[in-house]
Amino acid sequence: MSTTLTSGLPRQRRQTRQTTTRFAIAAMFFINGAVSGNWAARIPDIQSQLGLSHSALGVVLASIAVGLSLATPITGWLIARVGSRSITKKAALAYCLALPLPALASNLLLLAIALLVFGAIGGVMSLAMNAQGLAIERRYGRPLMSSFHGISSVGTLIGAATGGIVTSVGVPTFPHLLGVALLLGIVANLSSRRLLSSGVVTANQAPAIALPERSLIGLGIVAFCSILAEGAMANWSTIYLRQVLETEPGLAATGCVVFSLAMACGRFTGDRSALHFGSVKTVCFSGTLAAIGLTLSLIVSQPKVAIIGFACVGIGLSSIVPLVFSAAERTPGLAPGVALAAVTTTGYFGLLFGPPAIGYAAELLTLRGALGLVVVSSITIAVLAPTVELRHKN
Repeated sequence: MSTTLTSGLPRQRRQTRQTTTRFAIAAMFFINGAVSGNWAARIPDIQSQLGLSHSALGVVLASIAVGLSLATPITGWLIARVGSRSITKKAALAYCLALPLPALASNLLLLAIALLVFGAIGGVMSLAMNAQGLAIERRYGRPLMSSFHGISSVGTLIGAATGGIVTSVGVPTFPHLLGVALLLGIVANLSSRRLLSSGVVTANQAPAIALPERSLIGLGIVAFCSILAEGAMANWSTIYLRQVLETEPGLAATGCVVFSLAMACGRFTGDRSALHFGSVKTVCFSGTLAAIGLTLSLIVSQPKVAIIGFACVGIGLSSIVPLVFSAAERTPGLAPGVALAAVTTTGYFGLLFGPPAIGYAAELLTLRGALGLVVVSSITIAVLAPTVELRHKN
């Protein structure tokens, strides 16, 4: 009897450590989303503070995507050499502390620099915490990444809602963002102590960039199309309802909210779908659902139908990026951090070029026609679904 109890103790300890580690990385994903949500809530105030036009604001916001794209390849190389635990901890603290920087900017140039730094640190944290999440997923032996991204979506929604409430009661931008930064920084510091110690490779095993083998290119295209579609929906869904379908402001804002909620809900069910149906079928169905949903929204000129279509797009796009990251992590012949960085960087180009491309296309084709690019992106995801098949390294 005592022997049985004693032999069961190590297993219980391992399970307890796995659970605490899973909660720790979940906290990191939540913090990442909460920082982004609070920042997004204060964009109009910063625009007003500096007297920026819509076009000027659009250009300066691109600094975030530029920072993400520049920092990600370097971060992948660092993860391969020193592991993701240390980088996740430091980047999480730095990301929180960088949150108030845009509020200190006194002109357009300083704001662009602040957002470049903010985006770069956010890119480091995003890649490192995803590498951590993938390491934990390997320990569990089943899909977990979609739920982690779901927690990030919840963090974004809560952060945006909190920011909206704080703004409505008249709290200035800098004190608000500084308070959030300190609070989330404390949570990040406490949570990071339970992160997983990840393996590293020697310097000659860790190339600075990933070679463009065919499978990695396919994954990059899927990531690009998915993130392009996410950015386009987040930026243009409300405008489509307001200007094209001529809805009232309150109903127009519902489009983006429904899309975001659908993405969050879809991410919490994405792991189960991948487990039961496989990653390839899940991505193929997801891309098809997104394409059908948005096509419905663009063809039927009814606001309620459009909002239902946006929900389909949110559900469809929700689990694609997590599954792409899981596949990239298992790319043979490449250190996990390097392969993940290559795919993530390609995906971030979708964030950088997607929303502006929709804007320019709208000038030529109308906004309804421009959003057809998202339909094409979704179809491309469905066609390239076989690239996300999980491969096991030797």
